[in-house]
Amino acid sequence: MFYQDEFELKTKGENDIVDITNNVREIIAKSGVKNGIANIFVVGSTGAVTTMEYEPGLKKDLALALARIAPNDIYYYHHEKWGDDNGRSHVKASIIGPSITVPIRNGELILGTWQQIVFLELDTRPRVRKIIVSVLGEY
Repeated sequence: MFYQDEFELKTKGENDIVDITNNVREIIAKSGVKNGIANIFVVGSTGAVTTMEYEPGLKKDLALALARIAPNDIYYYHHEKWGDDNGRSHVKASIIGPSITVPIRNGELILGTWQQIVFLELDTRPRVRKIIVSVLGEY
């Protein structure tokens, strides 16, 4: 059985981290899948999807770590193509990736106690993002 749905979210811009775990749970419930997998994918090249412990300290730590990996005070060749000043956003998104796959057992996501599914806004401006959730499995 295959089921696909989507949802949108509005972000505040760079370093906005949004817990989307419940959005994914709702789609899994609608799908009726009991055992299988869910793939969570962001449409766009400056956003990312991952898991983390969604708490204020780690949200700050992650933003600081990403700033060290792709700082805003160096030159990015990407700016030559579009002039949009978000080369660092593309670098960060490429490293983290646009999707994750999470197993489903008995109709529930298999996540650790402190593990949530999150969307990371890495672009330099607020955006409206489309998240696609594809569920594959058995009833």
